[in-house]
Formats: sequence, structure tokens, C-alpha cells
Amino acid sequence: MIKWLLVLSALVAFAECFHKIPLIKGKTAREALQEKGIWEEFRKEHPYNPMAKFYQSGTESMTNDADLSYYGVISIGTPPQSFSVIFDTGSSNLWIPSVYCSSQACQNHRKFNPQQSSTFKWGSQPLSIQYGTGSMTGYLASDTVEVGGISVVNQVFGISQTEAAFMASMVADGILGLAFQSIASDNVVPVFDMMVKGGLVSQPLFSVYLSSNSAQGSEVVFGGIDSSHYTGQINWIPLSSDTYWQIKMDSVIINGQTVACAGGCQAIIDTGTSLIIGPSRDISNINSWVGASTNQYREATVNCQNIQSMPEVTFTLNGNAFIIPASAYVSQSSYGCRTGFGQSGQQLWILGDVFIRQYYAIFDSSTPKIGLAKSL
Repeated sequence: MIKWLLVLSALVAFAECFHKIPLIKGKTAREALQEKGIWEEFRKEHPYNPMAKFYQSGTESMTNDADLSYYGVISIGTPPQSFSVIFDTGSSNLWIPSVYCSSQACQNHRKFNPQQSSTFKWGSQPLSIQYGTGSMTGYLASDTVEVGGISVVNQVFGISQTEAAFMASMVADGILGLAFQSIASDNVVPVFDMMVKGGLVSQPLFSVYLSSNSAQGSEVVFGGIDSSHYTGQINWIPLSSDTYWQIKMDSVIINGQTVACAGGCQAIIDTGTSLIIGPSRDISNINSWVGASTNQYREATVNCQNIQSMPEVTFTLNGNAFIIPASAYVSQSSYGCRTGFGQSGQQLWILGDVFIRQYYAIFDSSTPKIGLAKSL
């Protein structure tokens, strides 16, 4: 009886929303709307979706490690074993250290033990992933992976046997890649793709907010957008390649002058890179325009007292200007001040955390496209 009273109450509220449509005895809400000639319009705006109540968005909090990296905690296996991972839009595989790893880099991180998980399954292929400063090797396997409250069963992931020396200095245990399957080692289906394929998220997108100055609040939302983290409109930019989250960049401007990316270039939005990276000549030009000098370690340093007078750097994407002030692209430490512009031997630009801290980023795989809005 209570259930039917709730249904009737819902129908009354439904009718009142449409200019007090009367509930005529013997007629359904659909019939009432049809008589008013607005049923088809309503159905287009509110398509019937009986699975909607099972959809969810998963919010994963991230720790800001001194503005150098951002990581959150996931769990793998049954019962769950917890690991901290960098959520990396510049790669596509999930991997963690294992008890079979003897590298020094594995000694100061949590290690996955397959024998302690009742849902673990070995894969049939070895795994090798190359990063900019080294590689990891290991094996493929599958198990239940829980991220932001969302459980993905039979997720294929890597467990390391060897790890490059630089990984010893990583605060996080492993990496969870959020780029496309097309660049995944061994063509593994990435975690977010598995969420979408399994109908575990309401929308085929995820969004990222990165805090500044080691503040709390950084997060990645799987299947949703957190409007409390941005202001103004979202500017959507179509992808130029479904590999990385890659887009076309129009130019880089300082004081009204194009100083880099003249005539256009390609860039990726990469949460796993701390700096803004570009071709050596372009980055040298930018650093020169902002008054920086390069030291023996190829770091562009500036006088900390000059930050307030240093110019803004504008990145033009899809005709829209995204401004990075000096307070955002200069980092201060006890060793002095340096810019967040790093050189690369490649032509592809990387708009890393220095950029993403200023702009809330939405990664939509359906169209596909990237949305950027001014962060709060």
C-alpha cells in the first residue's frame, strides 16, 4: 500500500510540473500528456531508461605531492589490497608492484600478492611499458579493481617484475593510465573503458581537478563533472587523435606576440606530466620572453622578486585563449624560482599539471573531445 501511495504521489508531482495537467481518472500520465500534445516533446527530452538507477559516478580523491604529481588509492583483488596510483591521461595501462619484483624501486612500495586474492587470474602475456625516464616489465593478469567506489571485474592489469630506478622516488606505488586503448601495451582495455563497456558510469567521460600549492581537494570523477571546481563556461575542443588526449593548438602568445607554435601544432593534455613541455626552440623562446635563464640542469630559473611583473602566457586552443599567469607557471622553493616550461626533442607539446591546475579538464570519449573551464 505504501509503495502505491508513493507512486501516486510521484504522478501528481509529475503532472504539476507540466502546467497543472489534470489527472483524469482512468488515464495514464502518458495519455494526459498526449492530449496536451506534448508527449513526444517530453519523451525526447526525457527518454525512458530503466537502467538509470543503476548508473553511478565514482569520485576518487587525489593527494597533491608538492605540485609534482597527483595520486589516489585503488584496491585490487578479493579481499582488496590497496595501492596508490598516479592517474595518468598520458598512458593507458594499469600496473602495480608485485611480490615477484626484486628491483630497488619495488622495495619502498606496497606489493601485490596474487596468492592472497581469490579472484586473481594469470594472463598469458608478458608486459613491458616504456616511459620517458625508464621502463617497467612484468606480467599481465586480471582481477577485480575498485576505483572511486566503482568495482571493475576481470580488469587486465600489469604486475611488475622489474622497475626503472626513477620509480624508487615515486611516492605512488603504480600508474593507472587513462588514455585510449590504441596506445595500451598488449592492447589491454583500460580501466575507464571497462567502466564504460560495463555500463558502470552514467556518461562516457571523466573529469579532473588539480589543486595548487599542495592544497587538498584534488580529484578525478569517473562518469561525471563536479561543477563546484570551475567557473564560467566549458570550452570544448575536438580531439585530433584517439591515442593520447591530443588536440590541435593554434599558438602560444606573450604580450600579443606569437612566441611558439606558429601556424599551429599538436598538444596532449597529460595529468601524468608536471610541467608544460614543448620543442626545444619554442620553449627556449618562451623562457627568454618571460626573463628566465637556463642553468646547467636545463632548468629555466628566474628572480623570485620578478614574478609579479612577469608576463602571462596564453595558449590558444580551438580559437579560445587559455591564460597562465606567472604565479602559476613559476614554482618557488628553498632553491629559488624556476619556470614550468620544459624542453623536449619532440614536436608534440604536453600541457601537464602546470596547465591543468588552472583549467578544470573533462575527458569525453564519446565524441571524443576535451572540455576546459577556469578552475576555482
